[in-house]
Amino acid sequence: MNWDDTRFFLALCREQTLRGAARQLGVDQATVGRRIAALEQALAATLFLRSSDGYRLTASGEAAYGAALKMEQSAHELQRRLQGLDDKPSGKVRLATTDSLAADVVIPALTRLHLQHPQVQVEIKASSEMLNLTRREADLAIRTIKPDNPDLLVRRLAQWPVGLFAAASYLERHGQPQPGNGFAGHARVAWQPHLDASVGATLLDEPAAQAQVSCSANTSLLIRRAMIAGLGLGELPVPVGERDGLVRVWPDRLRAQPYEVWLVSHADLRHTARVEVVVQALVQAFTETTAGRDAQD
Repeated sequence: MNWDDTRFFLALCREQTLRGAARQLGVDQATVGRRIAALEQALAATLFLRSSDGYRLTASGEAAYGAALKMEQSAHELQRRLQGLDDKPSGKVRLATTDSLAADVVIPALTRLHLQHPQVQVEIKASSEMLNLTRREADLAIRTIKPDNPDLLVRRLAQWPVGLFAAASYLERHGQPQPGNGFAGHARVAWQPHLDASVGATLLDEPAAQAQVSCSANTSLLIRRAMIAGLGLGELPVPVGERDGLVRVWPDRLRAQPYEVWLVSHADLRHTARVEVVVQALVQAFTETTAGRDAQD
């Protein structure tokens, strides 16, 4: 197997359909099908079982998969090491973050960065999914959960208190919630992954089973927009809720677990010039955001 064949093989392993693999690789489905057929012919082995619900690995495919992962790891390590030798702040940096943090902090930081380093291009991948830095899906990531991969460098950018918020229009209609009644008579805006996982509903660590779910979303920016529209109560980092002009409910209470923001990078790329200047801009932006919040307290 050569590396180019391996890319097609791994894409189909992960996506399990020709359509998904083609989308990941940026080619058409027919190309994926031809490359897999040619690979199977070259290896004299059937790697996949074709069925109505997709492609599944055979025993031979499972053996090839382990070898392919090692090839992928070596190829990505070589790419990172070569890129790590770059000492000029120019070129593309791929940054994974949430839409909310991108809109509030990252884009203003990049505006200032562009004035200083116009040759640096930042590609923002706004997603709540955990993109894999080891597989080169991104160069930097801003995450709200600290990863435990020893190959990654992790730095905390912010630790914000979490409060309960609602639009003034919502509170005019429903009034303030009363502690201890499960938020009966109230509506909440929910995080869809929690609903999918059947996570028990709480607001500021208080059971919220009696609150009606008026709207759910899988991105933080959509949740904020729904709250601003008056659809219900919701938890937000205090600086975010205040920035959105929402009303702080139960202002003397906070969620026990704060909202943490982590900057994640791969060790091989951390001191690349273009990555370094992006990191500096992000650290400065989050430091100023946190300092502005502290100055208000």
